[in-house]
Order: sequence, then structure tokens, then C-alpha cells
Amino acid sequence: MLIPVRCFTCGSLVGDKYDELQRRLKEGEDAGKALTSMKIKRYCCRRMLLAATNTIDQVLPYYESLSTRRAEFETEQP
Repeated sequence: MLIPVRCFTCGSLVGDKYDELQRRLKEGEDAGKALTSMKIKRYCCRRMLLAATNTIDQVLPYYESLSTRRAEFETEQP
């Protein structure tokens, strides 16, 4: 997963805190309380951690179907 190393707005380090936040969220802790206890106070940094998604999981199916269609198209050519 590509987690930004620094906050895009203020430049604070946030990449090293992502794993800890995910562990706490899986344990059922509230996101706001977890971020506050991790001393992440700026809302721009909080946004960076909460909004990070694994985009490769969302994009990969399109590339797989594209390669399948390309292979089908190439086999149909005379």
C-alpha cells in the first residue's frame, strides 16, 4: 500500500503512524480517540491517515480484464 510519508498540507510525518492506527481500528477503538492518543492533532494529518486507501486493490481488476480482452482480441486476428 502506498501511504504518504508526509502530510501534503503541513509536511508532518504521518507514514510511520499508519500501521499503529490500523491496528487500533481493528481492535475496535474509535478513530478520533486513537488519533488523539497518538498525538495527531492537526486535522490535515488526521485526514491523511483516515483517507488513505489501497488503490491498487481497486485498480487491479481493470488491468486484469484489459489484459484478458487484449489476449482475446489478438487470437481473433487472422
